Amino acid sequence: MAKKVAIILGSQSDLERVKPAEEVFDDFGVDYELKVLSAHRAPNLLRQYVLNLENRGFEVVIAAAGMAAHLPGVVASLTTLPVIGVPLSTTFQGLDSLLSIVQMPSGVPVATMAIDGARNAALFACQILALKHLEVRNQLKNYKQNLEESFRGGFND
Repeated sequence: MAKKVAIILGSQSDLERVKPAEEVFDDFGVDYELKVLSAHRAPNLLRQYVLNLENRGFEVVIAAAGMAAHLPGVVASLTTLPVIGVPLSTTFQGLDSLLSIVQMPSGVPVATMAIDGARNAALFACQILALKHLEVRNQLKNYKQNLEESFRGGFND
């Protein structure tokens, strides 16, 4: 499968927090590319990267950032691809990041996950891909079925 999802981080120190997303994509057979590009420290590199995503076959972007968390909004302002924002817990337990991402101005939407919600971001990206890719849709159906079966077995998260 060609690359489908771009994961962009604001800092190298955030790599560990997006591992759950990588695990979901590996399990679902969805190809992804991970880049560290700061909206503040490397705005020109970020812009160049985002402007080329669609031409390179990407369909969804996950942007994860902490503190001021401008990365998802900046990415969304540069592309028509769906952008999923993941606020990361840093200062103020991530509440500052959450508010920065969820309070986007009208016209620049960012789907916002919970603080440190990389796993759900990947699952949501798979749901977007499933609109077009039958193999991802089937993987999601199996995943949901397994969730329900594990619940019947008394396992709760």
